[in-house]
Amino acid sequence: MSDPSCELCEAARLTAWHFEDDTCWVADCEVCAVPMVVWKSHGDQPPEPEVEHMLARLGEVADRVLGAGVWSVDRVMRQIPDHFHAHARDPQWWVRRFGRS
Repeated sequence: MSDPSCELCEAARLTAWHFEDDTCWVADCEVCAVPMVVWKSHGDQPPEPEVEHMLARLGEVADRVLGAGVWSVDRVMRQIPDHFHAHARDPQWWVRRFGRS
């Protein structure tokens, strides 16, 4: 199921994409420039097995892009609260993206 008015459902390839399968995709977040996993179905409550799958894919990408052991998962869906997504945050993401601490 998708929502034509949802930016995450649109899945526009505006940044680097790192992974995609039938469940999710992982790309650099347009706003904060860190890897982000997005559920391909519109909604904020994916089944737990799919959450585990998505977070594992995010972890694989984050280890490769940010470095193993230097990042954490941020599951707070600030700007799009009705579509499941999660970010991999490293300690320097704020400084890199916004140029301030």
